[in-house]
Amino acid sequence: MSGFHEVSFPFSVGLGAVGGPRRLTEIVPLVSGAEERNSPWADSRRHWDAGPGVRSADDLQDLLAFFEARRGQLHGFRFCDPLDHQSCAPSAVPSATDQLIGTGDGAMTEFALRKIYASGAQSWSRRIVKPVAGSVIVAVDGAVSAASVDTATGLVTLAEAPVAGAVVSAGFVFDCPVRFDTDRLEISMDFIAAGAAPSVPLIELKL
Repeated sequence: MSGFHEVSFPFSVGLGAVGGPRRLTEIVPLVSGAEERNSPWADSRRHWDAGPGVRSADDLQDLLAFFEARRGQLHGFRFCDPLDHQSCAPSAVPSATDQLIGTGDGAMTEFALRKIYASGAQSWSRRIVKPVAGSVIVAVDGAVSAASVDTATGLVTLAEAPVAGAVVSAGFVFDCPVRFDTDRLEISMDFIAAGAAPSVPLIELKL
């Protein structure tokens, strides 16, 4: 039976991964020469090829063991996106006021971690479901507050319900839930000798 393993893809291999978000846009040309664009996806879906991160025989062995333990595409796992894995800019350190995750109503204590991507007047909110243990800092109206974190779901539970209108924010480091996008690995020591990379496709899971 398929499932999700709370283990991380080998860091040294993942560090060299190539990829990023993908969206699906349907474009319909009109007889006037204009076009209509629609997207059936509310969210993007990330894809990577981790092959470029394989640089040694030890990397190959780590990758092979990890692939077999996940049974190929059967089980999901954690992947650290080398370019997008924290609530703030890559050069900064996460702080409790990085991301808005909710507004108090006097009763709610549970909030879902999110990361907002903004450009101009437009933005998109991404649900974060795999925060890294020990990395989450939560604040209410800018003051750090006691909270428990479910690292398997990204849900944060505050010790006390914020008053109505209070701003709840958080800073964190996170992984992306993924699976292998193939049931077959073609690997060889020749890749290392030739400086070439095997193909190791990964695809984001929507949990």
